[in-house]
Amino acid sequence: MEMSETNPSGAADFKMVAKTLQGLEDILAEELRALGARNVEPGRRMVSFEGDLEMMYRANLSLRTALRVLKPLWTFEAGNPDELYDRVKELDWSKVLTPEKTFALDTVVNSDEFSHSLYVTYRVKDAIVDYFQDRLGEGVRPGVRLKDADVMINVHISGRDVTLSLDSSGESLHKRGYRVASTEAPINEVLAAGIILRSGWRGDCPLVDPMCGSGTFLIEAALIGANIMPGIYRRGFAFENWPDFDRELFESIYNDDSGEREPAHKIYGADISPKAVAIAERNIKSAGVARYVSLQRRPLSQWEEAPEGGVPGIMVTNPPYGERISVDDMGGLYQQLGMKLKNVFKGYHAWVIGYREEYFNKIGLAPSVKLPVLNGALECELREYVIFEGDYDSFRAAGGTLHTDASEQKAEKERQKIEKNREKRAREERRGGGDRQKGGFGKRRGDEKRGDDNRRGRWDSKQPRPRREETEDENPLAARRNPHALKDILGRRPTLSKGDGPIMRPRRGWRRPDADNGGGDNSGDGGNKE
Repeated sequence: MEMSETNPSGAADFKMVAKTLQGLEDILAEELRALGARNVEPGRRMVSFEGDLEMMYRANLSLRTALRVLKPLWTFEAGNPDELYDRVKELDWSKVLTPEKTFALDTVVNSDEFSHSLYVTYRVKDAIVDYFQDRLGEGVRPGVRLKDADVMINVHISGRDVTLSLDSSGESLHKRGYRVASTEAPINEVLAAGIILRSGWRGDCPLVDPMCGSGTFLIEAALIGANIMPGIYRRGFAFENWPDFDRELFESIYNDDSGEREPAHKIYGADISPKAVAIAERNIKSAGVARYVSLQRRPLSQWEEAPEGGVPGIMVTNPPYGERISVDDMGGLYQQLGMKLKNVFKGYHAWVIGYREEYFNKIGLAPSVKLPVLNGALECELREYVIFEGDYDSFRAAGGTLHTDASEQKAEKERQKIEKNREKRAREERRGGGDRQKGGFGKRRGDEKRGDDNRRGRWDSKQPRPRREETEDENPLAARRNPHALKDILGRRPTLSKGDGPIMRPRRGWRRPDADNGGGDNSGDGGNKE
C-alpha cells in the first residue's frame, strides 16, 4: 500500500482521476496544475493527480474539461468473474456504504478475461450485497438504484487489473445546470470549453460564433473570460452524500467569487434561426452572463464586417454536419464560411469542428491544425484556419509562426492512428463485399442497422486519401498572424487592464435548488444552424 503525501496545509493527499473526452487530456492537465494539483499525469481520456479534500471539491466546481472526478479505493488483480466476485466481497464496504444507502455501478472493461461489462456489473453488485447480508443478516443490504443513487462506484478493468473508485461528481460534469432549453443537436459543454481553451482565448480579444445554435460556445466563453466556476449552477455532487463531507469547507469554496473578473472584450453570437436565437438567449440569461454576450439573428451571408472594427480575434463554430441537422446546400454553406473568413475575418484564428471531409474542402483554406475529436458518437475533426493579409513571406517576416506545440503534435499522431484504423475497416468491408460509406470521417455507431441511404464512408478506394503531412511552403495559411493578441494554452495568463477589479456576483445560496440541471446532448451534430 502506498503512503499518502501531505500538502502544505497539513491535510493528507490522495490519488484522484479526472475523466475527459478524447483530445482534451493536455488541456485538463493544465487546468489541474493551475488549481494546484500535485503529480498531474495525463493518460488516455483521463488525467491522474493528487490532492486533498479541498482539491476534490475545487476540481468538481472549477474544471471545465472534466467529465467526472474519481477517487480510487482499491486496486487488485482478477482473472475471471468468479475471482472478481471473491476479491470484491473481501473488501471492507462498511467504509463506503451502509444498509440505508443506495448505490450504482459504472463499469468500463478492456480485457480479454472479462468480455461482457454488464456481467461484470452484476458480479460486483452481488459481491457488495452479499458482503452486507453475510454480516448483518438476510435482507439487510444497501439498495441498488440506477439513477440518483447515494453512492456511485466506478469499476475499471484493464486486462487483469481491477480498480474500484468512488465517483465524486455524480451526474457528468458536462451537465452544468444552466441549460434551460436546447436546439436539436447542441455541442457537449466540455467539448465546447475545451475548444475555446485550446484556441488560447481568455477574454483578451473578440470571440465570434456566427452559427451559435443554443449558445453553448457563447456561454462557455463567457464563463472562461469572467473566470466563473462552471460547477456553481449544478444542484449537487455525489460527494455531498459521503460520510466525510465537509459542508463548511465546500460552502467556502462555492461562495468564493474573488477570482472573477471582467473580460476585456465582448463575445458575439448569431444564428439564422429565430428559434435558435431565442433558445440561446434563454440559456445565456440562465447562466447570468448576458452582459458579456452580444446576440442577434443574422445569417452567415450578412456578416460584412468583423466586430470591434476588425480587431483580430477568435472564431469558434460548430456548423451542421448534414446528419441530424442539414440545410438545402451544405456545400454552399461551408463555401460561404470560407469566403467570410478570407474577406471579413482577417487576422482571426477560426476553429471549426466538422464531420465530413468533402464539406471541409469547400472552405477552400488550408488548416494549420487538424485534431481528432469525438462529438457524441461521431468521429469528427477540429481544424484551425489562420487568416492573414498579404503573402506568406511577409507574414513570416512580421513574426508569424506555425501553431505546432507539443500537444498538437501528439494529437496529430492520435489522428493518424484513428485514420489507420478506418483504412483497416474499409479494407475489411471491401473484402467482405459490404457497402462502402461515402463522405464522413468514419463509420457512425449504429450505421449497420440503418438503410443503405444512411451509410457513410470516408473516401473512394480508387482515390486513397494522402496521409503525407503538409510542409510550410505548401500550406502558407498554416501560420499565426497575431501571436501577441492571442494566448497559447500552455503557461499563459489572460491580459486585463490594471483598473479591472473582480466581479462581485452575489450567490443565492450554495445549493441552488432552483437551478435546472438539464445537460447538453452528447450526440452532437451542429446546433440549430443555418
